[in-house]
Amino acid sequence: MSTVSDTSQPVHVDSPDEFHDLLDQHSRVLVDYYADWCGPCKMLAPTVEEIAEEADVTVLKVDIEAHQELASEAGVRSIPTIQFLADGEEAERMVGVHDKSEMLDVVESL
Repeated sequence: MSTVSDTSQPVHVDSPDEFHDLLDQHSRVLVDYYADWCGPCKMLAPTVEEIAEEADVTVLKVDIEAHQELASEAGVRSIPTIQFLADGEEAERMVGVHDKSEMLDVVESL
């Protein structure tokens, strides 16, 4: 079982097992589904990193190329997709590039 003590940086998920372990360990989670070739994903990445540093939320990054099963399980159809989870349940979802303030408002509501 993997544990993450430093949640001030996004955690790059290495396996479905690690993903589910992290969801079990953290009550407030933001999941960034992305791909390295995705321009909008690259635009959103600095915002996601800032949220990891500033907000009381665990940020997970899931490369949809490496982890197609996780993307499929979450119903991700386009990227970037940001999934907000509270106690393992989806509370909100955003598709595309969004403002940091919009994303922080959702984090605060978790």
